[in-house]
Amino acid sequence: MMTRLLETAFLAAVLIAPPPAAPTLSAQQGAPAEPLRIIPTDSLFDRYTVESKWGQLPPGQPWGGVTTGVAADGKGTVVVLVRTAPYFRVFTTDGRFVKAWGDAGLIGQPHSVHFGPDGAIWASDPNRNVVYKFSPDGQLLLTLGKSGVRGDDTSRDAFTRPAGLTIAKNGDVFVADGYVNSRIVHFDKAGKLIKIVGGTKGKGRGELSLPHAVAIDSKGQIIVGDSDNKRIVVFDREGTFVTSFPGPSRGGLVVTPDDTLYASDVNAGAVTVFRNNQIADVIRMGTRPHGLDVDPTTGDVYVASTTPDAPGVTKASPRRER
Repeated sequence: MMTRLLETAFLAAVLIAPPPAAPTLSAQQGAPAEPLRIIPTDSLFDRYTVESKWGQLPPGQPWGGVTTGVAADGKGTVVVLVRTAPYFRVFTTDGRFVKAWGDAGLIGQPHSVHFGPDGAIWASDPNRNVVYKFSPDGQLLLTLGKSGVRGDDTSRDAFTRPAGLTIAKNGDVFVADGYVNSRIVHFDKAGKLIKIVGGTKGKGRGELSLPHAVAIDSKGQIIVGDSDNKRIVVFDREGTFVTSFPGPSRGGLVVTPDDTLYASDVNAGAVTVFRNNQIADVIRMGTRPHGLDVDPTTGDVYVASTTPDAPGVTKASPRRER
């Protein structure tokens, strides 16, 4: 218990501490000076090099809207989800623009984007209460939920404003149905319901309050970003509560093959790295890091910013030991 309290206090000190005082500029002598906004981007233990404004947009095609999601397939492709059509922007890992797709109206509210093990691209749409599966070239393959239909915590076929999701190695889909409900919904790869995890709003054991993201570890455990409770909650593969530990998680969750857990949080402006349920590092990304992914091949960390006036992607690359 004491260790957890110390970790929480330490993390709070790191994340809440204000950035260095910003210099000021004045357009003309005597005019009120406006502060320059200096937002720190760094790694607490200097393990990552942070690159803000990653991605080379083509001439005449700005982001045009909030960037809510990002996904890396480990094969050289990164997809960024934007709330302005074309919704899906495709890049190489070095930031070179490849293509864009997703005409206006295809998605009601682009929220999160994820690669499946088969290369398919998944996206959540809170406004329409659905989750989509697309082929890499944008063909709609599957829809989970019912467009325009709201479901409660007991519903077997409808969501209410789903947030994040993840796809297991076997193709099973786990949806964080959390903006209104308090549950994780588990489907097989064909979209057949397997089980509901959680389903009770609160702060107690196994209860959730705005589960915003979900990930699966090597044991098949279900890891949930219980964002309003500012904690990570762990369930076993059957959906039974295992443990919880402090962690800001109003963003995305990713578990890498070695069971390192990454959690982004828009309010903290950072990605927290956990190993064995303990804080191992903090990467300050400089914006509101909503969407999150970790390239399974390179270990590069990508976040998508939901700062209204600063859309884009920030990339943090592990520093290689010499």
